[in-house]
Amino acid sequence: MRKKFVAGNWKMFTTSATARQLAAAVVRGLGDEQGVAVAICPPFPYLSIVAETLQGSRVVLGAQNCYHEQEGAFTGEVSPAMLVDVGCRYVILGHSERRHKLGETDAFINRKVHAALAAGLDVILCLGETLEERQAHRTEAVLEAQLMGSLAGLEAAALRRMVLAYEPVWAIGTGQNATPQQAQQAHAFIRGHIRQHFGAEAASALLIQYGGSVKPDNAASLFHQADVDGGLIGGASLNADHFLAIVRAALA
Repeated sequence: MRKKFVAGNWKMFTTSATARQLAAAVVRGLGDEQGVAVAICPPFPYLSIVAETLQGSRVVLGAQNCYHEQEGAFTGEVSPAMLVDVGCRYVILGHSERRHKLGETDAFINRKVHAALAAGLDVILCLGETLEERQAHRTEAVLEAQLMGSLAGLEAAALRRMVLAYEPVWAIGTGQNATPQQAQQAHAFIRGHIRQHFGAEAASALLIQYGGSVKPDNAASLFHQADVDGGLIGGASLNADHFLAIVRAALA
């Protein structure tokens, strides 16, 4: 039985003060609950602040991105080793905003996946189609291409340190959500692809989150789907009460 995993992606929000307050509220609200895994991923400048706040709690720290080199003359970039050094366990890679707004390709994301795993980070790898691609009935073709490109060169054992997050681009920050059935269909396809290419054991153990306008009032119906193992939460993770309500939905 896979344990649900809920991660908060704060994107480019919070200040040092509000980051500390938000992290502390999540820690208090979660308490010693062990039935669901929880992570929060603040902006780079606040990683150390949030790491201090999370110390001794059941909430783990993640980052929103990294570069594929360990060090060097790469102005403005952050290496996987730096993330480990400030206490990160997870890093989000391949988020749709980076794919579609910043032009990241599957090949580029794949280099970052390899670098992050080599540095000791666990990876939350994002996948998902645009509205145009869904309307053209290309959802599965897009997901397959992203999986093949982003996971290239990995062995099945590497998937033990990876989480996949299906995030339909048309449902991110739009208030429009995939139905539970649409989410399940995409998650089942992803798990089937992993089974075909990495084996039944890897597919069965793999956590696949849903991301895309998850709210307290729709979380339970999404999380009850057989292949939906929690959520990668954007806007709702900036409100501790809303985020904790989503975490509780994963326990139901």
